Amino acid sequence: MENELLVRASLTPACELLSRTISTIFDTVKAANEVVIHKENFKSFSVHLENISFMLKSLTKEDIHNPGSFENAMNGFNREIQVAKQLSVECNNRSKIYLLINSRKIITCLNCCTKDIGRAVSLIPLVSLDTGLNRKISELCQKMLDAEYQTGAAGEKILEKIETAIQEGNVERSYVNQLLTCIADAIGIPMEHGALKREFEELKNEMEAAKSRVDMAEALHMEKIVTMLGKADYITSAQEKETKYFEKRNSLGERPLAALQSFYCPISLDIMVDPVETSSGKTFERSAIEKWFAEGNTHCPLTRLPLDTKILRPNKTLKQSIQEWKDRNTIITISTIKSELETNEDEGVIQSLDKLHDICLERDEHREWLKMENYITDLIGLLSSKNREIRKRVLLILSMLAMDNAENKEDIAKVENALGSIVRSLSRQVEERKLALELLLELSKSKTVCSLIGNIQGSILLLVSMLNSDDVEAFKNAHELLENLSFLDQNVIEMAKANYLKPLLLKLSTGPENMKIVMTETLSKITLTDQNKLSLVKDGALQPLLQLLLNNDLEIKKVAVKALLQLSSLPENGLQMLKEDVAQPLLELLYCSLQLPTLLEQVVATIMHLAISTTHQQAEAEQVSLLDSEEDIFKFFSLISLTEVEIQNKILKAFQALCQSFYGFRIRKRLRQISAAKVLVLLLELNTQTVQVSALKLFYCLTEDGDYGNISSHITERFIKVLLTIIEASNDAEEVATAIGIISKLPQESEMTWWLLDSGALKTISTCLTDQYKHASHKNQVVENSVQALFRFTVSTNLEWQKRVASEGLIPVLVQLLHSGTPFTKQNAAISIKQFSESSYCLSEPIKKPGIFKCCFVAQENGCPAHLGTCSVESSFCIVQANALEPLVRMLAEKDVETREASLDALLTLVDSEAPQSGSKVLANSNAIAPMIQLLSVQAPRLQEKILIALERIFQLDEVRNKYKSLATMPFVDITQGKDSRLRSLAAKGLAQLGVLDKQSSYF
Repeated sequence: MENELLVRASLTPACELLSRTISTIFDTVKAANEVVIHKENFKSFSVHLENISFMLKSLTKEDIHNPGSFENAMNGFNREIQVAKQLSVECNNRSKIYLLINSRKIITCLNCCTKDIGRAVSLIPLVSLDTGLNRKISELCQKMLDAEYQTGAAGEKILEKIETAIQEGNVERSYVNQLLTCIADAIGIPMEHGALKREFEELKNEMEAAKSRVDMAEALHMEKIVTMLGKADYITSAQEKETKYFEKRNSLGERPLAALQSFYCPISLDIMVDPVETSSGKTFERSAIEKWFAEGNTHCPLTRLPLDTKILRPNKTLKQSIQEWKDRNTIITISTIKSELETNEDEGVIQSLDKLHDICLERDEHREWLKMENYITDLIGLLSSKNREIRKRVLLILSMLAMDNAENKEDIAKVENALGSIVRSLSRQVEERKLALELLLELSKSKTVCSLIGNIQGSILLLVSMLNSDDVEAFKNAHELLENLSFLDQNVIEMAKANYLKPLLLKLSTGPENMKIVMTETLSKITLTDQNKLSLVKDGALQPLLQLLLNNDLEIKKVAVKALLQLSSLPENGLQMLKEDVAQPLLELLYCSLQLPTLLEQVVATIMHLAISTTHQQAEAEQVSLLDSEEDIFKFFSLISLTEVEIQNKILKAFQALCQSFYGFRIRKRLRQISAAKVLVLLLELNTQTVQVSALKLFYCLTEDGDYGNISSHITERFIKVLLTIIEASNDAEEVATAIGIISKLPQESEMTWWLLDSGALKTISTCLTDQYKHASHKNQVVENSVQALFRFTVSTNLEWQKRVASEGLIPVLVQLLHSGTPFTKQNAAISIKQFSESSYCLSEPIKKPGIFKCCFVAQENGCPAHLGTCSVESSFCIVQANALEPLVRMLAEKDVETREASLDALLTLVDSEAPQSGSKVLANSNAIAPMIQLLSVQAPRLQEKILIALERIFQLDEVRNKYKSLATMPFVDITQGKDSRLRSLAAKGLAQLGVLDKQSSYF
């Protein structure tokens, strides 16, 4: 007892220690999972910690045999967990940019933490645990020791760019902007000034924190990065840049300073761009000294001392001094030129503009300085100059200012009459016109400015006229600008008025070969309205495209196909393509492009459009066809086995359209001959959603003609199960209707019927007939096909099948459809009910006669008035008990003759039986006789014959005959006047039965 108390006492601190440790692990996991930068690495690390937590929880249930050792090990483990927790917390609190910049350092720390924790876990005494858990813990420790986290590829690329920028010392603003975009994407913040500015300020705080820690190496590194990123447009606002610029500008004198002697390269005697220091301590331009070495010189050009040719150290201080000198002089020059533009003669203005042009070319920042000096307004003012050379230079400089700068684009457009002046240059000499076009194209990349360009009077008309240019670049620029303007409806209207497609078509038809190719490429890229497409084809675009399609150059063929693909999307154009024999070259190209997936898909898509167009032909028009030969049908269909899903789908859609065209019977017949059904069954069994619907529809097309010669052998029980699965699982009502349609058209073979029954087809059909909402968009088609599919199970030659249908409760459903279905639904429902009724007499139970004793006390059962026995819907399929007589009688007045005949057939099962008189009474009581007599006036010989034969039986009942004698006489007489001898004879017998005609009459 004493020993037990001692053990419990020793366990209490251990349990508390485990609880504290598990709590610390939980906090660390939470912090690790919240880390945004290096998220995946910290997530993997947290998984290890969660596994350790699970292991420690298991220890709380075990006896600790060596509490002292256990406590020492756990204390060591706790220290490592605290380090990991601190790392995770810091990664949540530090600047995101800072974390990205220090990726390698953080990943190194995380690797160390993981390994240290793994070693600490391995030192915990675990001898009391079962072998399985011990093994798992050992495996976990090994995994942590082997763990190697890596910085992501995107992060590494950013670090390399930062290092490059720091080494070069003074990079262009465009490079910094691009770098900042990569950083924003990597750390998950939007490219928006406010968000980036906040991150930048946090980075500056990190730099100050490094200085306060007297970590000068890190502080210096951070300062270089802060200086570099500070150049980015999104970091510094326009106002801040302007303030900084004018502070610098106002501190300068008015005259440029001469370059210091040290700025010149001793070899080239030019001012250095990339100064490097040799082993002799002398500085030269890098390219000059490298050329010196390449010529075999190994001594210093100045000191003549031997040099180590491998040592060339960048002289960053000198490079920065040269750049500062250049910037100072550039700022002075920019401010000086502004006044020169206002006072100089034309020649002086031209020289000043040339200087400005060179300044703009040097650095992105110089263009920004021009804007700050308000050059945009002055430059636009010079567009009214009469000197062409001045206008040309101004247009060029404005284009440079507008390039990749949305703010400058808007500033140019804001200047009074700016866009009007630029548009006027479109009507001038060729070179000026091209420069104005390039400027307008650049400005149009801003939606705001683009909307203003179209409002300038005559702008669209001038642009359309430029489409007549033989200069390929000018043509492309004019067309691209018109495309940009077309986002506004009013501009599209103006373009249509200017008939902008006409010059395009002219280039396509009569232009030089290179222009034809450009025009075709344009057609393949631009977004054409339906009216545009029609106009192009109507005006003769197809023949030039056909010529390019016949070109031997594959690249030209590709461009032609792209244009044809877009034009063929309209059925009217597709039909015209077929008339102009575009199909055959497409088919020839098709079989040559099997190794070029993109081209193959475009050709197939064009052929699919042509196939769809064949279904839009007017009956009275000359019919055009596609895939005229049996070989073409075979080869095109064979591509299904050789291509990817998207192309397969287009081929299937093409054949589906062709099967529904004027020549559909020929296409369907050929597809059956080449065993297309086999391929379609395989595609459906593969259950690829994209292809399944198209394969289903095409298979349905193949069943339309009732020819199953090349279909039946490919239908398997698995295929039937696939169809039923589609019906049950698909949310596409059209797909469901098609699948049930295929089942409705399957051959009436006993084996297939059993497959359907065994696969639960009756339940599926029942759902389709009773669920009023699931397939609402195609309700009528689903119900029609379902009733037709049910027909095979209701044949009177197989009572077992009929009983299965009845047990599913489908007879009342069929009766309901007699009330509410389409004519086709009513017709098939009546046929099934007729087949059920044919079995009723043999299934009706005879009424048992009561014994002598019971006769005195029990009323005698009358039974069914039609079948004279005990009937019910499920046991004998009785149409009287099913309340089918009333809707069947009403159907005798339907407009559709076949529907009338189907209802008649169902009713006449009551007189085509062992007790026709009882059935006749039922029909008479159901008011069926009068509608039957009225049907005799319908010119349908088969229907008339059935009625005449039935009435002969019915009129054997005196009361029925006497009641309907007057109604039946004239229809009988009319038939006796007809040409059909068989009907005349039957009608004459009827008249004789009515006592109107002598039985010895010549009519017999």
